Amino acid sequence: MLTTNLETMKKAAREGYAVPAINTQGGNYDIIRACCKAAQEMRSPMILAHYVSTGAYSGNDFFVEVAKWCANKVDVPVSIHLDHGADFDICMEALKLGFTSVMIDGSTRPIEENAAMTNEVIKVARCFGVPVEAEIGELQRLDNGVVQENKNIADPEQVREFLSLCQPDTLAIGIGNAHGYYKGKPDIHLDVLENVRKFTDIPLVLHGCTGMEESIVKDAIKLGVAKINFGTEIRYKYVQHYQEALEKLDHQGHSWKLSQYASDALAEDVKKIIELSGSAGKA
Repeated sequence: MLTTNLETMKKAAREGYAVPAINTQGGNYDIIRACCKAAQEMRSPMILAHYVSTGAYSGNDFFVEVAKWCANKVDVPVSIHLDHGADFDICMEALKLGFTSVMIDGSTRPIEENAAMTNEVIKVARCFGVPVEAEIGELQRLDNGVVQENKNIADPEQVREFLSLCQPDTLAIGIGNAHGYYKGKPDIHLDVLENVRKFTDIPLVLHGCTGMEESIVKDAIKLGVAKINFGTEIRYKYVQHYQEALEKLDHQGHSWKLSQYASDALAEDVKKIIELSGSAGKA
């Protein structure tokens, strides 16, 4: 069932688990189906995430329609989330299209500017009854698995200042995490989350979970992370499963047979993420 994710994430933060947020590659039906199938079978809430650049092929509106359709085919809470909204305009488009959660990412800007932009989005999103995720600590993108300069370890005092200037519903904090596959062991600073927890109980978000040690993710959840994001792993797994279908199935050119094979296999991968998050049985 289609919902917002705020109450779900507040409950997760209180009870010590997280809600999986899966990037759906611009509304790919096979991926969305896999997420909803896994969530239904494991009785877990689910967040279907959309990153605008991945929607260049199908369109942001296509993602919304497919996600809504699939969400309403199951009876567990499913929200549709704009990931890393770069500015006010894209967040407004998302609200008009029917997203039930939006992220405004002003992490590359000075704190005051980030907070001001976040407040603009919050003001309108409240009218739609949609929660807002903000970010502090610029998330790195990996170049062949290597971070050249890690600028995204947030200072807890800057987080405190940011939250004194704006009140988002959830907050992503840079702790050494990054998008993409890590090369070697990432230097994740859980102490940042520990210190932030001393002055706020806001549900926290952990981006860049692909390739992160499971023990690190679990410890982050214990410190109040209520949403864990996976994108890179899912897109590579999907292509891998589709390739397997091409090689193994007597598909006779039926693309739906290939899609069904890949989607069913991917659902098993999503179940592993649900297990990691601790959200099984929480719907």
